[in-house]
Amino acid sequence: MVGSRLVELTAVMAQLRRECAWKAGQTHSSLVRYLLEETYEVTEAIEAGTVDDLREELGDLLLQIYFHAAIATESGAFGIEDVAGDLIDKLVRRNPHVFGGATASDPEVINEQWERIKATEKPRDAVMAGVPDELPALLRAVKALDRLERAGLLPELPAEPTALGDRLLALVAEARRDGLDPEQELRAAVRTLARG
Repeated sequence: MVGSRLVELTAVMAQLRRECAWKAGQTHSSLVRYLLEETYEVTEAIEAGTVDDLREELGDLLLQIYFHAAIATESGAFGIEDVAGDLIDKLVRRNPHVFGGATASDPEVINEQWERIKATEKPRDAVMAGVPDELPALLRAVKALDRLERAGLLPELPAEPTALGDRLLALVAEARRDGLDPEQELRAAVRTLARG
């Protein structure tokens, strides 16, 4: 049966929360570091691992999602079905070219459509609202430049920046113009450096 292993995972997590002292003692806050670690391990598997590595790391990341949902279930806040239901509703709502009457086939148009729908669902007072300070600096810079550009608020960056931060930001802007992900490019360069 499709999804039966996911249903089983819900039951396994509930049992672990009841019968494993370490897992029973965890909170949303205490698990944050593991969620971040697993996210980075998925990234590493995508960039430098095998398909088997990716499968394993996705499982570890899924564990974190189910762990948080189990904790929320115990407090009566929400459960994994609520998480899945919200996600399904969002995907259907933000993809009218698939689930509605809209037509779009160009990836850029589809992304713009997604962002327009998202903006109507979550109006923001500030352009940067919802971009976490905790993001890696390069990723946060990319998101900031994206948001400011979409809002028509992107200032002219100095042609020859002198401060280190401004030079780094200029490199992020250059990467965006070239269609590159600066975070991924830097990780690849460091990985090559580490291998000698």
